[in-house]
Amino acid sequence: MAWNRPLRRRLLLAAAIAVTIAIVVLGGAYAWQRKLIYLPSGGPVPAAAEVLPGGRDVTLHTTDGLELGAWFLPGRGPRADGRAVLVANGNAGNRQARAPLARALSARGLAVLLFDYRGYGGNPGSPSESGLAADVRAARDYLVGTVGVPTERLVYFGESLGAGVVAELATEHPPAALVLRSPFTDLAAVGQRHYPFLPVRLLLKDTYPVLRHVSRSQAPLTVVYGSADSIVPPGQSRAVARAGEGRLVEVPGAGHNDPVLLDGPLLVDAIVRASTD
Repeated sequence: MAWNRPLRRRLLLAAAIAVTIAIVVLGGAYAWQRKLIYLPSGGPVPAAAEVLPGGRDVTLHTTDGLELGAWFLPGRGPRADGRAVLVANGNAGNRQARAPLARALSARGLAVLLFDYRGYGGNPGSPSESGLAADVRAARDYLVGTVGVPTERLVYFGESLGAGVVAELATEHPPAALVLRSPFTDLAAVGQRHYPFLPVRLLLKDTYPVLRHVSRSQAPLTVVYGSADSIVPPGQSRAVARAGEGRLVEVPGAGHNDPVLLDGPLLVDAIVRASTD
């Protein structure tokens, strides 16, 4: 009927507008997703000795030609026996924020390497899953090749996104132990929780399949998580522990970014215990 034509045109126009908005939103999410995933703090960072007494500045060399800044802190005291921890940061900040953890571990006899990914802490390059994989390999190469840490005395520690970085490394270069703090099962699972209106799994360029990696790894696993984590659901961390048949350490009442999950006693004790088991 003729009187339906204006209504039909309005409906078609509304549908066209909705489709256009959806295309713009999805296109923007795809194009800018790494700006949402990676939240680096720039540099320069202070010299190691200004933040970590006894620490030294080192440079890591990646296979794709980048030079990355890092700090190495030897273990102190009578319990220092060559054990070392490679620390893979989460998605935000830089290595300076992890200095309290390094000090706590060093006081318990463990050497510690803190490093920044590409694009973090004044380093060149832009972060991506493949890029961070190259970065953590450069960190391991420094500890094993330059410092001379035996692989049977090397612990990988990954915080949140860093859990995905070291879990993948462990499938190729198994450590003495793998300690993951607040790990997700994969990046899409945690992304879908925060962006339920987007087809996150279809859009993601970087996936970090932590659960799959720990299922393949032979390294003894410890998972530390906060029971009040609102960023990575605690159930995902528990699922990672089950997949890797690992030890589970719950920090009651702790949220994702609470200081107790940076250098609190339960976390530090879990890393030290993993290094001696």
